[in-house]
Amino acid sequence: MELKKLSEHIWYMPFEEERDRPNLGYVKGEKMSLAIDAGHSEAHLKEFYDLLQKEGLPFPSITVLTHWHWDHTFAMHAVNGITIANEKTNGYLLEYMKKIETNGPDEFINMYDSIQKEYEGGREVIVVPADIVFEGDMTIDLGGCSVRLILTQAPHTDDSTLVYVCEDKTLFVGDAACSQFPNGSKDKTLAGKLADTIRSTGAETCVEGHWHPVGTEDTLADLLI
Repeated sequence: MELKKLSEHIWYMPFEEERDRPNLGYVKGEKMSLAIDAGHSEAHLKEFYDLLQKEGLPFPSITVLTHWHWDHTFAMHAVNGITIANEKTNGYLLEYMKKIETNGPDEFINMYDSIQKEYEGGREVIVVPADIVFEGDMTIDLGGCSVRLILTQAPHTDDSTLVYVCEDKTLFVGDAACSQFPNGSKDKTLAGKLADTIRSTGAETCVEGHWHPVGTEDTLADLLI
C-alpha cells in the first residue's frame, strides 16, 4: 500500500476490499493538517500514519468523520489530535459504544468476514465519541487551504457529512452515494437531494469511501442510476 497524492493539498490511502477499509483522506495546510475518516481499526490507522511519516507529512491535527459506520470510525480512540463529527454521527457512536460495553464485541466481530479479518488475533474493539460535535455546516481554515463540512441528506445513512477541500475543488463523499445500509435499496428522492448538494459545491473531483477518485459527473451518474 502506498500513499497517493491527488492534488496540491490532498493525499489519500486507498481503499481495500478484503477488510472493507475505506479511503483515508489527508489535507495539508500551511498551519494544520486534517484527515478524512479515522479508519476501521487501530491497525488500519497505524498503517495510514506510517505512510504519512514515510512521506514526511505531519500527523493530522484534526480528523473529521463522514458518517458513523465502523470502517470509518472505530480507530478514533487512536487518532492524533481531535475528532469532529456531526451530532447524529456522534449519537450513533455513543449508542454503539454502550452496546459493546454491555454485550461485548462478539456480535460486531461476527457480522461480516471483513470485520473478522480486520480484528483477527484478538484485536480490541474500542468505540469512542467525537471530541467536537457540530450542527449545520462548518468551515476549517488549515492555512492557505479551507475545508467545508457539509451536512446532507443521502441514501446510505441519515448522518452523512461531505468534506469539501475548496482550493482543490475536491469533495470527499464517504459512502453517502451508496445504497441504504443494511437493506441495499437506494431512495431516489434522497439520491436526488444528495446530487443537488454535490452540484452546489462546484467540486470537480469526488472521492467516495470505497472507490477511486473520479470526476464529479461520474459520481453523479452512478448515484442517479
